[in-house]
Amino acid sequence: MRAAIFRRSTKDSGQYLRIEDIPRPTILPGYSLLRVIACGVCRTDLHIVTGELPALRPELIPGHQIVGEVVDGATANVPIGTRVGVSWMGGVDGTCWYCMHNAENLCDDPTFTGYTVDGGYAEFVLVRTDFLLPLPVGLDDAAAAPLICAGIIGFRSLRVAGVQPGESVGLYGFGSSASLAIQVLQSWNCEVYVSSRGQGNRDRAAALGATWVGKDGDKPPVPLDRAITFAPSGEVVIAALGDLRKGGVVAVNAIHMDKIPAFDYDSLLWGERQIRSVANMTRADARDFLEIAHKLGIRPKTTVLKLEEANEALAMLSKDRDDSSIVLVP
Repeated sequence: MRAAIFRRSTKDSGQYLRIEDIPRPTILPGYSLLRVIACGVCRTDLHIVTGELPALRPELIPGHQIVGEVVDGATANVPIGTRVGVSWMGGVDGTCWYCMHNAENLCDDPTFTGYTVDGGYAEFVLVRTDFLLPLPVGLDDAAAAPLICAGIIGFRSLRVAGVQPGESVGLYGFGSSASLAIQVLQSWNCEVYVSSRGQGNRDRAAALGATWVGKDGDKPPVPLDRAITFAPSGEVVIAALGDLRKGGVVAVNAIHMDKIPAFDYDSLLWGERQIRSVANMTRADARDFLEIAHKLGIRPKTTVLKLEEANEALAMLSKDRDDSSIVLVP
Protein backbone atom coordinates (compact mmCIF):
# COMPACT_ATOMS: atom_id res chain seq x y z
CA MET A 1 0.00 0.00 0.00
CA ARG A 2 1.04 3.63 -0.40
CA ALA A 3 1.68 5.61 2.77
CA ALA A 4 3.14 8.98 3.80
CA ILE A 5 5.86 8.14 6.32
CA PHE A 6 7.51 10.45 8.84
CA ARG A 7 10.92 9.44 10.18
CA ARG A 8 12.28 10.84 13.41
CA SER A 9 15.65 11.40 11.74
CA THR A 10 14.15 13.69 9.07
CA LYS A 11 15.84 17.11 9.05
CA ASP A 12 14.46 18.50 5.78
CA SER A 13 12.03 21.21 6.89
CA GLY A 14 8.98 21.24 4.65
CA GLN A 15 9.59 17.71 3.32
CA TYR A 16 8.74 15.81 6.47
CA LEU A 17 6.93 12.93 4.75
CA ARG A 18 7.94 10.45 2.06
CA ILE A 19 5.44 8.49 -0.02
CA GLU A 20 6.44 4.85 0.00
CA ASP A 21 5.04 1.41 -0.82
CA ILE A 22 4.87 -0.72 2.33
CA PRO A 23 3.04 -3.95 3.31
CA ARG A 24 -0.62 -3.68 4.22
CA PRO A 25 -1.21 -4.03 8.02
CA THR A 26 -1.89 -7.57 9.26
CA ILE A 27 -5.24 -8.09 10.97
CA LEU A 28 -5.18 -8.73 14.75
CA PRO A 29 -7.88 -9.94 17.18
CA GLY A 30 -10.05 -7.02 18.31
CA TYR A 31 -8.97 -4.87 15.38
CA SER A 32 -10.47 -3.88 12.03
CA LEU A 33 -8.65 -3.12 8.80
CA LEU A 34 -9.97 -0.07 7.00
CA ARG A 35 -9.52 1.13 3.48
CA VAL A 36 -8.88 4.84 3.98
CA ILE A 37 -11.34 6.97 2.04
CA ALA A 38 -10.24 10.35 3.42
CA CYS A 39 -8.03 11.68 6.22
CA GLY A 40 -8.12 15.21 7.56
CA VAL A 41 -4.90 17.14 8.20
CA CYS A 42 -4.75 18.45 11.77
CA ARG A 43 -2.43 20.96 13.42
CA THR A 44 -1.41 18.17 15.81
CA ASP A 45 0.11 16.38 12.78
CA LEU A 46 2.21 19.50 12.23
CA HIS A 47 3.30 19.53 15.90
CA ILE A 48 4.45 15.91 15.47
CA VAL A 49 6.53 16.30 12.31
CA THR A 50 8.14 19.57 13.46
CA GLY A 51 9.17 18.04 16.80
CA GLU A 52 6.99 20.26 18.98
CA LEU A 53 5.52 16.97 20.18
CA PRO A 54 8.34 14.47 20.83
CA ALA A 55 8.60 11.62 18.33
CA LEU A 56 7.79 8.37 20.14
CA ARG A 57 8.68 6.02 17.27
CA PRO A 58 11.53 5.93 14.73
CA GLU A 59 8.97 6.10 11.92
CA LEU A 60 5.27 6.81 11.79
CA ILE A 61 2.30 7.24 9.50
CA PRO A 62 0.47 10.36 10.80
CA GLY A 63 -3.23 11.17 10.51
CA HIS A 64 -6.13 10.84 12.94
CA GLN A 65 -9.20 12.29 11.20
CA ILE A 66 -9.95 9.12 9.28
CA VAL A 67 -12.97 8.13 7.23
CA GLY A 68 -12.65 4.51 6.16
CA GLU A 69 -14.44 1.39 5.00
CA VAL A 70 -14.16 -1.90 6.90
CA VAL A 71 -12.47 -4.54 4.71
CA ASP A 72 -11.41 -7.07 7.39
CA GLY A 73 -12.00 -7.70 11.09
CA ALA A 74 -15.75 -7.24 10.82
CA THR A 75 -18.20 -7.87 13.67
CA ALA A 76 -21.96 -8.28 13.87
CA ASN A 77 -22.26 -4.55 14.59
CA VAL A 78 -19.63 -3.49 12.05
CA PRO A 79 -19.95 -5.66 8.92
CA ILE A 80 -17.69 -5.54 5.88
CA GLY A 81 -18.27 -2.38 3.88
CA THR A 82 -19.37 -0.25 6.85
CA ARG A 83 -18.17 3.37 6.64
CA VAL A 84 -16.70 4.50 9.95
CA GLY A 85 -14.58 7.23 11.51
CA VAL A 86 -11.38 7.00 13.57
CA SER A 87 -10.21 9.83 15.80
CA TRP A 88 -7.18 10.80 17.91
CA MET A 89 -8.17 8.51 20.78
CA GLY A 90 -7.42 5.10 19.30
CA GLY A 91 -7.66 3.04 22.46
CA VAL A 92 -7.46 2.99 26.27
CA ASP A 93 -6.42 0.34 28.79
CA GLY A 94 -9.90 0.19 30.34
CA THR A 95 -8.49 -0.66 33.77
CA CYS A 96 -6.84 2.49 35.16
CA TRP A 97 -8.56 4.78 37.67
CA TYR A 98 -9.61 7.23 34.97
CA CYS A 99 -11.16 4.61 32.71
CA MET A 100 -13.03 3.21 35.71
CA HIS A 101 -14.35 6.67 36.59
CA ASN A 102 -15.82 7.77 33.24
CA ALA A 103 -12.74 9.74 32.20
CA GLU A 104 -11.19 7.59 29.50
CA ASN A 105 -9.74 10.71 27.84
CA LEU A 106 -7.28 10.85 30.77
CA CYS A 107 -6.30 7.16 30.55
CA ASP A 108 -2.85 6.32 31.94
CA ASP A 109 -1.99 4.10 28.96
CA PRO A 110 -3.79 5.49 25.88
CA THR A 111 -3.31 4.82 22.20
CA PHE A 112 -3.18 7.89 19.96
CA THR A 113 -3.96 7.39 16.29
CA GLY A 114 -1.20 8.73 14.06
CA TYR A 115 1.13 9.25 17.02
CA THR A 116 1.65 6.14 19.15
CA VAL A 117 0.29 3.93 16.33
CA ASP A 118 0.13 4.42 12.58
CA GLY A 119 -2.64 6.63 11.26
CA GLY A 120 -4.53 7.46 8.12
CA TYR A 121 -2.03 9.06 5.72
CA ALA A 122 -2.14 5.75 3.86
CA GLU A 123 -4.35 3.50 1.76
CA PHE A 124 -5.13 1.19 4.71
CA VAL A 125 -5.06 1.50 8.49
CA LEU A 126 -5.46 -0.99 11.37
CA VAL A 127 -7.60 0.26 14.26
CA ARG A 128 -9.28 -1.05 17.38
CA THR A 129 -12.80 -2.14 16.52
CA ASP A 130 -14.28 -0.76 19.76
CA PHE A 131 -12.99 2.72 18.87
CA LEU A 132 -14.67 2.90 15.47
CA LEU A 133 -17.15 5.77 15.23
CA PRO A 134 -20.43 5.40 13.31
CA LEU A 135 -20.86 8.12 10.69
CA PRO A 136 -24.19 9.65 9.64
CA VAL A 137 -25.59 8.47 6.32
CA GLY A 138 -25.44 11.13 3.64
CA LEU A 139 -22.44 12.99 5.06
CA ASP A 140 -19.79 13.51 2.37
CA ASP A 141 -16.50 11.70 3.05
CA ALA A 142 -14.31 14.80 2.86
CA ALA A 143 -16.72 16.82 5.02
CA ALA A 144 -16.87 14.04 7.62
CA ALA A 145 -13.08 13.94 8.18
CA PRO A 146 -12.67 17.32 10.00
CA LEU A 147 -15.65 16.53 12.23
CA ILE A 148 -13.81 13.51 13.60
CA CYS A 149 -11.15 15.49 15.47
CA ALA A 150 -11.51 19.25 14.99
CA GLY A 151 -15.24 18.99 15.56
CA ILE A 152 -15.15 16.56 18.47
CA ILE A 153 -12.35 18.32 20.36
CA GLY A 154 -14.08 21.67 19.88
CA PHE A 155 -17.25 20.16 21.32
CA ARG A 156 -15.27 18.70 24.21
CA SER A 157 -13.91 22.20 24.87
CA LEU A 158 -17.43 23.57 25.20
CA ARG A 159 -18.16 20.89 27.78
CA VAL A 160 -14.95 21.53 29.72
CA ALA A 161 -15.74 25.26 29.77
CA GLY A 162 -19.21 24.45 31.10
CA VAL A 163 -21.04 26.44 28.42
CA GLN A 164 -24.75 26.91 29.08
CA PRO A 165 -27.39 27.99 26.53
CA GLY A 166 -27.63 31.75 26.10
CA GLU A 167 -24.19 32.58 27.49
CA SER A 168 -21.52 34.88 26.06
CA VAL A 169 -18.64 32.78 24.78
CA GLY A 170 -15.26 33.88 23.43
CA LEU A 171 -13.33 31.90 20.81
CA TYR A 172 -9.63 32.83 20.58
CA GLY A 173 -8.17 31.67 17.29
CA PHE A 174 -10.53 30.66 14.51
CA GLY A 175 -9.32 27.64 12.60
CA SER A 176 -11.14 24.46 11.73
CA SER A 177 -12.15 23.52 15.29
CA ALA A 178 -13.52 26.95 16.22
CA SER A 179 -15.43 27.26 12.94
CA LEU A 180 -17.31 24.07 13.85
CA ALA A 181 -17.78 24.97 17.52
CA ILE A 182 -19.43 28.30 16.64
CA GLN A 183 -22.23 26.46 14.86
CA VAL A 184 -22.98 24.39 17.97
CA LEU A 185 -22.90 27.53 20.13
CA GLN A 186 -25.36 29.30 17.85
CA SER A 187 -27.75 26.35 18.13
CA TRP A 188 -27.58 26.91 21.90
CA ASN A 189 -28.47 30.62 21.44
CA CYS A 190 -25.07 31.76 22.69
CA GLU A 191 -23.50 35.07 21.69
CA VAL A 192 -20.07 34.33 20.22
CA TYR A 193 -17.13 36.75 20.38
CA VAL A 194 -14.16 35.86 18.17
CA SER A 195 -10.57 37.08 18.42
CA SER A 196 -8.06 36.09 15.74
CA ARG A 197 -4.81 37.46 14.36
CA GLY A 198 -5.62 36.46 10.75
CA GLN A 199 -7.84 38.65 8.59
CA GLY A 200 -9.08 35.58 6.69
CA ASN A 201 -10.14 33.90 9.90
CA ARG A 202 -11.86 37.07 11.11
CA ASP A 203 -13.74 37.31 7.82
CA ARG A 204 -14.83 33.70 8.14
CA ALA A 205 -16.03 34.25 11.71
CA ALA A 206 -18.09 37.23 10.58
CA ALA A 207 -19.54 35.21 7.70
CA LEU A 208 -20.55 32.47 10.15
CA GLY A 209 -22.49 35.00 12.23
CA ALA A 210 -20.20 35.82 15.16
CA THR A 211 -21.69 38.52 17.41
CA TRP A 212 -18.36 40.39 17.46
CA VAL A 213 -14.99 39.88 15.74
CA GLY A 214 -11.71 41.47 16.81
CA LYS A 215 -7.95 41.26 16.39
CA ASP A 216 -5.49 39.90 18.94
CA GLY A 217 -5.53 42.29 21.89
CA ASP A 218 -8.97 43.74 21.13
CA LYS A 219 -11.32 43.49 24.09
CA PRO A 220 -14.86 42.15 23.57
CA PRO A 221 -17.59 44.70 24.36
CA VAL A 222 -19.03 42.57 27.18
CA PRO A 223 -17.54 40.38 29.95
CA LEU A 224 -17.52 36.74 28.83
CA ASP A 225 -19.10 33.83 30.67
CA ARG A 226 -16.78 31.31 29.00
CA ALA A 227 -13.78 31.39 26.69
CA ILE A 228 -12.03 28.72 24.62
CA THR A 229 -8.51 29.31 23.34
CA PHE A 230 -7.56 27.46 20.15
CA ALA A 231 -4.32 29.30 19.37
CA PRO A 232 -1.24 27.56 20.88
CA SER A 233 -0.19 30.75 22.66
CA GLY A 234 0.17 31.45 26.36
CA GLU A 235 -0.39 35.16 25.69
CA VAL A 236 -3.82 34.32 24.30
CA VAL A 237 -4.74 32.46 27.49
CA ILE A 238 -3.93 35.59 29.52
CA ALA A 239 -6.01 37.73 27.15
CA ALA A 240 -8.98 35.38 27.47
CA LEU A 241 -8.68 35.31 31.25
CA GLY A 242 -8.78 39.11 31.31
CA ASP A 243 -12.01 39.13 29.29
CA LEU A 244 -13.95 36.90 31.73
CA ARG A 245 -16.55 37.89 34.26
CA LYS A 246 -16.05 36.70 37.84
CA GLY A 247 -16.67 32.95 38.02
CA GLY A 248 -15.94 32.53 34.31
CA VAL A 249 -13.92 29.70 32.77
CA VAL A 250 -11.18 29.57 30.14
CA ALA A 251 -10.81 26.17 28.45
CA VAL A 252 -7.42 25.76 26.76
CA ASN A 253 -7.83 23.64 23.61
CA ALA A 254 -4.19 22.94 22.76
CA ILE A 255 -2.17 19.73 22.80
CA HIS A 256 0.99 21.84 22.59
CA MET A 257 1.47 25.47 23.65
CA ASP A 258 4.21 27.95 24.48
CA LYS A 259 4.65 29.22 28.03
CA ILE A 260 1.91 31.14 29.81
CA PRO A 261 3.49 34.44 30.98
CA ALA A 262 3.38 35.50 34.60
CA PHE A 263 0.21 37.42 35.38
CA ASP A 264 -1.38 39.42 38.16
CA TYR A 265 -3.58 37.36 40.47
CA ASP A 266 -5.67 40.24 41.82
CA SER A 267 -6.94 41.51 38.49
CA LEU A 268 -7.07 38.32 36.40
CA LEU A 269 -7.59 35.15 38.45
CA TRP A 270 -9.20 36.45 41.61
CA GLY A 271 -12.99 36.22 41.67
CA GLU A 272 -13.07 32.44 41.14
CA ARG A 273 -12.09 32.64 37.50
CA GLN A 274 -10.77 29.31 36.25
CA ILE A 275 -8.30 27.99 33.66
CA ARG A 276 -8.94 24.42 32.53
CA SER A 277 -7.09 22.33 29.98
CA VAL A 278 -8.80 20.15 27.39
CA ALA A 279 -7.22 16.71 27.09
CA ASN A 280 -8.33 14.45 24.25
CA MET A 281 -11.94 13.28 24.03
CA THR A 282 -14.13 10.36 25.01
CA ARG A 283 -16.13 8.09 22.75
CA ALA A 284 -19.26 9.61 24.30
CA ASP A 285 -18.07 13.07 23.19
CA ALA A 286 -17.58 11.71 19.69
CA ARG A 287 -21.01 10.08 19.45
CA ASP A 288 -22.79 13.11 20.93
CA PHE A 289 -21.06 15.60 18.64
CA LEU A 290 -21.56 13.58 15.46
CA GLU A 291 -25.27 13.31 16.25
CA ILE A 292 -25.52 17.07 16.88
CA ALA A 293 -23.53 17.85 13.73
CA HIS A 294 -25.85 15.64 11.70
CA LYS A 295 -28.98 17.30 13.11
CA LEU A 296 -27.57 20.79 12.51
CA GLY A 297 -26.33 19.93 9.03
CA ILE A 298 -22.77 21.05 9.85
CA ARG A 299 -20.65 20.69 6.73
CA PRO A 300 -17.06 21.98 6.94
CA LYS A 301 -15.57 23.69 3.93
CA THR A 302 -12.76 21.47 2.69
CA THR A 303 -9.76 21.53 0.39
CA VAL A 304 -9.09 18.03 -0.97
CA LEU A 305 -5.53 17.01 -1.87
CA LYS A 306 -3.97 13.73 -2.97
CA LEU A 307 -1.96 11.63 -0.53
CA GLU A 308 1.15 12.52 -2.55
CA GLU A 309 0.53 16.17 -1.62
CA ALA A 310 0.79 15.56 2.14
CA ASN A 311 3.82 17.83 2.56
CA GLU A 312 2.05 20.61 0.68
CA ALA A 313 -0.95 20.14 2.97
CA LEU A 314 1.21 20.58 6.08
CA ALA A 315 2.81 23.67 4.56
CA MET A 316 -0.60 25.20 3.88
CA LEU A 317 -1.62 24.51 7.47
CA SER A 318 1.55 26.04 8.90
CA LYS A 319 1.01 29.28 6.99
CA ASP A 320 -2.77 29.49 7.51
CA ARG A 321 -3.04 29.87 3.74
CA ASP A 322 -6.49 28.35 3.44
CA ASP A 323 -9.82 29.11 5.08
CA SER A 324 -10.95 25.49 4.87
CA SER A 325 -10.08 22.15 6.41
CA ILE A 326 -7.50 20.20 4.43
CA VAL A 327 -8.31 16.58 3.61
CA LEU A 328 -6.07 13.96 1.99
CA VAL A 329 -7.66 11.38 -0.29
CA PRO A 330 -5.49 8.38 -1.20
